[in-house]
Amino acid sequence: MPSVPEPITPDAPVALRRPLLTQEWLDLAFVHWAVDPAAVSGLLPAGTVPDTVDGVTYVGLVAFRMRRVGWLRLPGVPYLGSFPETNVRLYSVDAHGRRGVVFRSMDASRLLPVLMGRLGFRLPYVWSRMSVRNGGDTVGYSSVRRLPGPRGAYSRLVVRPGERIAEPTELEHFLTARWGMHNPYPGHTRFLPNDHPRWPLHRATLVACEENLIASAGLPAPAGEPASVLYSPGVPVRLGRPLPGPPRA
Repeated sequence: MPSVPEPITPDAPVALRRPLLTQEWLDLAFVHWAVDPAAVSGLLPAGTVPDTVDGVTYVGLVAFRMRRVGWLRLPGVPYLGSFPETNVRLYSVDAHGRRGVVFRSMDASRLLPVLMGRLGFRLPYVWSRMSVRNGGDTVGYSSVRRLPGPRGAYSRLVVRPGERIAEPTELEHFLTARWGMHNPYPGHTRFLPNDHPRWPLHRATLVACEENLIASAGLPAPAGEPASVLYSPGVPVRLGRPLPGPPRA
C-alpha cells in the first residue's frame, strides 16, 4: 500500500479527454458517519485499504437524482437515463495512491440501468421504488428495495440545506472530491475515473433519517449523530474507461 496517497484536490487532477459516460448528479445529500477502518477493511476490493483522515474512515449514505445518462458524447437519455439513486459507500486508496470510493450498494429506480450497471460494470445496483421531493426549504429522499434482496431494505432522508460553504474543510473535500471508484473485476480490481466541476457545497441539517441500507450492505449500523451532513445542487459528470489496478491476491 502507498505510504503517501495522492493529495485531496477539490478539482479533478486529470481531465478526461474521451469520456465513456456522461451524466448529471443533482440534489445530492451527503450523510456520513465515522467508522473504525478495521471494521470495513474486509469489505474493500483486493489491493485497496480504507482511506482515512486522522486515523478515521467514513461510511456515506448519498442520495440524489441521476439525470440524462449518455454514452460517449451522445446526448443523455431523458427517461431511462434519469432516476433517483441512493448509494452506500466507503473510502479507499490503492497501491498507486489513487483515492476512490467503493460502493456497497446502489439503489436506483430504473430497472434497465440497474441491469446494465450490474452486468456491464459489476456494480452493486439494486432495483428500488424511490422518490426525491423538494418541499419548501427541505429535500426528501425515499427508497424501498425491490430486487435483488434484501427485499424491503429502505431509507428515508430529509435534509434542510443551509448557506453555501465558501471554504470547505479538509474533511468536506475528503468526503466529496473523489475522482474515481475501485471496483472488483475477475482477477483484479479496476479504477474507474471521473471528472466534474468543483462541488457547490452547502452544510445541511438532517431533519429525518430512517434507514437500514447501511446494515443491509454488511456494515455496522450507524450509532449516534452523523459526522457530516452536506447538500449540493449538483454537477455534470464524465466517467472514463476502467483503468487496471493492483492484481488480486
